[in-house]
Amino acid sequence: MSDNRIYELREDNDMYQKDVASLLGVKQQTYSLWENGDNIVPLKHLNTLSNFYGVTMDYIFKLTDENNFNNIKQTKSLNKKDIGTRLQKIRKEHNLTLRELAKKLNTTSSTISQYETGKTLILTAFAYQICKEYDISLDWLCGRID
Repeated sequence: MSDNRIYELREDNDMYQKDVASLLGVKQQTYSLWENGDNIVPLKHLNTLSNFYGVTMDYIFKLTDENNFNNIKQTKSLNKKDIGTRLQKIRKEHNLTLRELAKKLNTTSSTISQYETGKTLILTAFAYQICKEYDISLDWLCGRID
């Protein structure tokens, strides 16, 4: 998932890594790891970046080359329960059990259950994998569009 646009967006906005890191409340080194693709941007920070740059999460992670930000609900924080409900909907629409989805993501059924009940925010890597596999918008999964 290192194929994201956060470097391009930062450069296009004439910003330094330390400026974006400050906006996100993280260390510059942490942000650098995300920008270089060494680590994955957590969803909460991806949400902030998306709002700040006025682009969709789908655009940032190159799930699309179109930026339909006008349709996006800007939210300060993501709703774990809403994401969990949408995840469960995807799973059921594809006739998957918790165990089957967990196996696809190389995790446990209890982890998927934690996501679906909104107890834990889904990891960006899992959200991205689900979006790619089932042709789902990351912005939709995160409740940013209906």
